[in-house]
Amino acid sequence: MWGNGPLKFCRGGLARYSCHVINDIEIGVGKRGRRVYSLDDIAVVPSRRTRDPAQVDLSWQIDAFEFASPIIAAPMDSVVSPDTAIALGKLGSLGVLNLEGLWTRYEDPEPLLEKIRGLGADEVTREMQAMYQAPIQPELIHQRLSQIRSAGVTVAGSLTPHRTQELYKTVLDAGVDVFVIRGTTVSAEHVSADAEPLNLKKFIYDLDVPVIVGGAATYQAALHLMRTGAAGVLVGFGGGAAHTTRVTTGIHAPMATAIADVAAARRDYLDESGGRYVHVIADGGLGASGAMVKALACGADAMMVGAALARASEAPGGGFHWGDEAHHPTLPRGERVQVDTVGTLAEILNGPGSRADGTLNLSGALRRSMASTGYLDLKSFQRVDVVVSPYQPRA
Repeated sequence: MWGNGPLKFCRGGLARYSCHVINDIEIGVGKRGRRVYSLDDIAVVPSRRTRDPAQVDLSWQIDAFEFASPIIAAPMDSVVSPDTAIALGKLGSLGVLNLEGLWTRYEDPEPLLEKIRGLGADEVTREMQAMYQAPIQPELIHQRLSQIRSAGVTVAGSLTPHRTQELYKTVLDAGVDVFVIRGTTVSAEHVSADAEPLNLKKFIYDLDVPVIVGGAATYQAALHLMRTGAAGVLVGFGGGAAHTTRVTTGIHAPMATAIADVAAARRDYLDESGGRYVHVIADGGLGASGAMVKALACGADAMMVGAALARASEAPGGGFHWGDEAHHPTLPRGERVQVDTVGTLAEILNGPGSRADGTLNLSGALRRSMASTGYLDLKSFQRVDVVVSPYQPRA
């Protein structure tokens, strides 16, 4: 019998020394659970040394592609259009186009976007379900990605696992630079009784472009995805502003613990593979700059954000935000939420800021936090000290 104390767990089993301390608590006589933490539960601690924010380097590189900022725009129709992908690229960030969204289903999606913005709360889900039933047009995938490429910025597109086998050749032929396979949860082998399973290891091996895949929320799931050859792993499960996954399915992954677990998998895979580094990309629950700082502190290399960029005046959502889960044809696990408009993309990413709520000048906030704790680059900032707030049970 283990009692209520922490257990120490190594990859080989329980041990007296080192490895992961697991804080199991007793829920009832027949059930135990691990204590985990959200980004709200932790804070970064200043050190004895500070730096000049102007000296802080926020650059991030994956494969051959380098960016001035570790902020990636999530592939959501309320955030990324071909035009905003271009604008983000010119600002030193990366915009990922949803290749199953309105831009690849309709020649002119603007009337539908306008309709979504104007719908009442009691009708928006049903109306969006109908809109997204239109077939994906491969020629529009090619057209949209070509438009982004013609602007001279890095081209990134996203598919869900169940559409990847069907459409990836179209995406590659269109000239994508970074390919994202993004779902609520993604396993190393997506198994289906109705279609050929997507074996990520074979699939990624056959591609000539870096692949970012996720979400994953545990050490073991992330390690399996890293072994497929992925260049980056998305960390998260239903934690974004427009998700209702926890309410509809009871599944949730508090981000501080999830990122730290996946960062541990990255470290162990680095040893296992003889030096192959896989990027950890936080995805969800990053609506303000403070959360982004803490995601980096927990071990993230970069962040995929939605609501934070949906607040831009150029964002196609026009002050509203939603993801693919909001219009699932049989089990919606998201909703359209109002986020309002706070500034331009340039102001949100690089300032100047005119609000004190963490929604403007995200890069400036990252630089300030890193400088205040004595770090000059993203990788070294992963070593920063953090504290945990007193545990308070959630309703």
